[in-house]
Amino acid sequence: MAPKPTPLERLRRSGIAPDRGLGQNFLIDPNILGVIERMASLGAEDVVLEVGPGLGVLTERLLDRCGAVHCVELDRRLGKLLRDEFGSRPNFHLHRGDAVRFDFASLAPPPVKFVANLPYNVAAPLVMISFELPTLELWCLMVQQEIAARLFSAPGSANYGGISVMTQLLAEKIAARPVPATVFYPRPRVRSSLLVFRRRPRTGYAAANIPAVKAFIYACFSHRRKKLLNSLADAEPGVLPPEIAAEPLAGRKRRLGALLEAAGLDGGVRAQELAPAQFEHLAELVAGDVGCHC
Repeated sequence: MAPKPTPLERLRRSGIAPDRGLGQNFLIDPNILGVIERMASLGAEDVVLEVGPGLGVLTERLLDRCGAVHCVELDRRLGKLLRDEFGSRPNFHLHRGDAVRFDFASLAPPPVKFVANLPYNVAAPLVMISFELPTLELWCLMVQQEIAARLFSAPGSANYGGISVMTQLLAEKIAARPVPATVFYPRPRVRSSLLVFRRRPRTGYAAANIPAVKAFIYACFSHRRKKLLNSLADAEPGVLPPEIAAEPLAGRKRRLGALLEAAGLDGGVRAQELAPAQFEHLAELVAGDVGCHC
């Protein structure tokens, strides 16, 4: 029996060249798979989401270990390669499309774990989108080290921003470890991390209002050098409640200033100084879900 071709041999035979515009750095080293399996605690009952399966190196391990695997792939060439390789396996589900615009709520059975080597150019938005899929409980993702740092940055640090706040409100970090460039083809020009985090208990205002809280927090960080009060006063339509948004600028600032004070915050505070829980409290106050007689 002929030995199974390596991922690079399969790539050469297919004639497919990695598309840098799609952020393609294919996973080619199977030695990392055991680490992923342990960190993701894969089991036979798991339904897994994989975005950007590439050559299917991780896909094969997921199919061997899990009850169902949903693979979302944009590249038509890779979709054919994956279908030829795994199409006969009943737990393999291939979905062609742009993951940033994909309707993850349509997946059946619904995924409980997100395990993937994410395309680098869409890693951050995909993490934010994935929080809105209520069945997901655990993430085990290969991302740029810069993205891993941003997701769990502390207040006041250079990397702290809107995605930091949202991630920490909704999830808690379990583990992170560096991944050598040698496990990818082509080798990325940036350093990578394998990051694992799980969803926090579904309590609190943020968990119940993810899209609205996300829009509010992103508005807070829209002008990093401005005071938080000014950033919120200039927020895009739909971020502030209509009764506040309808006020002239001076009126918006007066009402928002009173809400900041009710939240125990100084009027001169900047977004990067607030902890995630303070953003959640302020978002709830501004939305009017906590009594504030200002």
